[in-house]
Amino acid sequence: MKVTGYELFNVKPRSVFLKIETDEGITGWGEPGLEYKPATSIAAVDEMMDHVMGRDPMQIERHWQRMMKGGFYRGGAVLNSAVSGIDQALWDITGKKLGVPVYQLLGGPVRDRVKVYGHVGGSGERDKFGKYPVKADISEILDRVRQQMAAGLKVIKFCPTDALAHIDTPTELKNIVSRVEAVRNEVGDDIGIALDFHGRFSLAMSRKVFPLLEEFNLLFIEEPVLPEFTHHFGLIARSTSTPIATGERLFSRGDYKDLLRSGIAVAQPDLSHAGGISECRRIAAVAETYDVSMAPHCAIGPIALAACLQVDFATPNFLVQEQILGTGDPGEVLADLVDYSDIKQKDGYIELMKKPGLGVEVDEKAMRAAAVEFNKSRQPEWIQKDGSYAEW
Repeated sequence: MKVTGYELFNVKPRSVFLKIETDEGITGWGEPGLEYKPATSIAAVDEMMDHVMGRDPMQIERHWQRMMKGGFYRGGAVLNSAVSGIDQALWDITGKKLGVPVYQLLGGPVRDRVKVYGHVGGSGERDKFGKYPVKADISEILDRVRQQMAAGLKVIKFCPTDALAHIDTPTELKNIVSRVEAVRNEVGDDIGIALDFHGRFSLAMSRKVFPLLEEFNLLFIEEPVLPEFTHHFGLIARSTSTPIATGERLFSRGDYKDLLRSGIAVAQPDLSHAGGISECRRIAAVAETYDVSMAPHCAIGPIALAACLQVDFATPNFLVQEQILGTGDPGEVLADLVDYSDIKQKDGYIELMKKPGLGVEVDEKAMRAAAVEFNKSRQPEWIQKDGSYAEW
């Protein structure tokens, strides 16, 4: 079997889809897009596909090695995202050729179902300063939480912060605590709560706020500081009993090497950015040696979710899977492009998938109709009151 062609689809709001074709008529799909950088992602895939065209798609590791090591300048968000989507598509082709789900190729399932959670958004999304009245903010968050609980989810995640100063006011600290308290009071103690801080905290703010959140028994706190401050995670982990999660903006085992020794509890590689199924499977294995669990990041489209699930079923140290279907996220419109009949969610879990490959089928007619020539969507920009940049 040989790779004979490929096609890329740029789909709003922030996705790029890849279709790889073979001379046997078997096609594979992946998501190589870097959010809000579609043109850059497409250019990177075009270059990386030179390593795959005309070759056997089932030699996945050989292709991965060539793509990752075939240039003097390697790695990073753009190149590794391109490799990730291609890698997903090659695993999809191989599973379809052999008639088995990808998790069988990874050693078989270690569980019968995968726990999932929904991201219900959060605060600070209404004006350029990232500020919003706390009472109204809590009301909106609780409405979304109730929707997720009605759908049967047992874990929810949200962001309780506005745009933050390096060291913010006591009022802002109280606002964060009040949002978390309101959600805990709403859901009770049988629902897990995770907080996503999007790298908005400084080390100083982390150490001020996290002790105030101890009483709410959180599942984890996600990405409190930016990835360039990974060296701070040891101090952060030691400042609180709440498990610390991070990793969606890290792109390889090498990026995780020091982080896993820092005391974090949960690793969150993104299968569309961190080298695909091949590399994230290895990240999981390394994480297990440090007693760190896996909660893959997945805030884009349906093919990325399918790839995550295949790894989740075969990963012993898996914890919980992010997904955006039914959360009100703009990305959920992408569900219309894919046949999800093999992804059965019940009581907060997705049952073991049975179809070969990644387990989803793409509606190519719908995909072509949704594709655009140029996607101008950009990440929101926030500013501080003094006019300086604020983390979104």
